[in-house]
Amino acid sequence: MAGTDEDVVTVDDDALYVLTAILLTPANFPSVLGDDYPAACSALGLAPLADGYGLVLGQDSEGARWTVVVDDVSLVAVAISSWDCGMEYDLSPDERSVVTALPGWPLAVAVSAPGVPAPHDPAPELTDRPPLTPPDTTVWGPAQRRLGADEIALQWAAWRAQIDDDFSAQPGADGSAAADGSGTAGGAPGAGEDAGAEAAGAGRGDAGTDTSAGSEGQGAPGSRSREIRRVLAEARGYVDNPPPLGRVRSAFASDSARTLRADGPGWSLVARTDDMAFLLLDDEPGEIVPVGRGPELPGLLEALDRMAVRPA
Repeated sequence: MAGTDEDVVTVDDDALYVLTAILLTPANFPSVLGDDYPAACSALGLAPLADGYGLVLGQDSEGARWTVVVDDVSLVAVAISSWDCGMEYDLSPDERSVVTALPGWPLAVAVSAPGVPAPHDPAPELTDRPPLTPPDTTVWGPAQRRLGADEIALQWAAWRAQIDDDFSAQPGADGSAAADGSGTAGGAPGAGEDAGAEAAGAGRGDAGTDTSAGSEGQGAPGSRSREIRRVLAEARGYVDNPPPLGRVRSAFASDSARTLRADGPGWSLVARTDDMAFLLLDDEPGEIVPVGRGPELPGLLEALDRMAVRPA
């Protein structure tokens, strides 16, 4: 997802050489920035407008990193779609659509503009706020947990193939869906260098409940089951008490199925409405916890899908 050498935005009489762009809307925002849309906006000092924003990341003629926020969401969406298809697209928002220009980049960008100095933060005298910096994903925490969930959603088929077919039909001991299978939290097949794959692959332990007689601590069956029940109960609470926008998102999967992404304090859930779910927890670094459908999970997923935010 990258612009062309000719993509230039004029901001304060200086040229911004566009490197990439990101959507920031209730249904499509960088989840690494927060559990929901308002939290992601807050991380950038923006008001959570209903229609959202487009974020244009680039460098000025001195090589400084800038994030230009525009309210022409459709233009940015078209540019991203074109780049994803390998097509060139001249992303040059009208100056009237520019909301603000923020120093720095909120996410890491692996490319740089040719013919200008290497990317660096603008000089302090050029801005009245600290430069944006990408969240720290070198250690396990909320940002890396959400990146891992994003990668599982993206690579669903690969992750699902690691779980036995019989597992998805197994209910938990209390009648609710529970983890009781096996799998590893290693990198998803074909995940490559994606940061989300590193997050999802941070742990190398068993992704299911440890059923050995001597297991203790967080990996113990009782402890793991209680944690799963707690997370599913919090997710179920969203149905009656809707959370902030973007906390639950639904995207097309295949046929009539949808892919659900839900987040909460210390947890992320990825599920398909016609299949099982995966959980990632702040308290269990690198562990991907499979959750079988059981008798209750299908109804929960359907209810979450009905109230979830969907792309326009």
